[in-house]
Amino acid sequence: MFAIPGKPPVTLTQAAIDQIARLMAREGAAGFRIGVKKGGCAGMEYTMEIAAEAGPMDIVVEEGAARVLIAPMAQMFLLGTEIDYEVGLLESGFKFRNPNVVEACGCGESVKFRDTAES
Repeated sequence: MFAIPGKPPVTLTQAAIDQIARLMAREGAAGFRIGVKKGGCAGMEYTMEIAAEAGPMDIVVEEGAARVLIAPMAQMFLLGTEIDYEVGLLESGFKFRNPNVVEACGCGESVKFRDTAES
């Protein structure tokens, strides 16, 4: 899967834009970095952190007051992903609707991505 020129690799819902902007303002941050790392029962986990500045290889997606920085190692895994923020009775948090995920663990904390050879 490859990025479409002129189209951001990820999209943000209005709820995600609002929450990211709130976090950035509260922390005085330059952005909200999203990545992936090995871990969890399905093999990979999303990472999210407040960032003081964009890295030289980060892809920057800006919508409204929200600025998402996609870490280099995560870029191929996140293409086409919609990021949402949901508030529930028992938990609230960011949700990733990622077309590259082929399996997720029961608790929803980790995922398995399609092999790049299948893309």
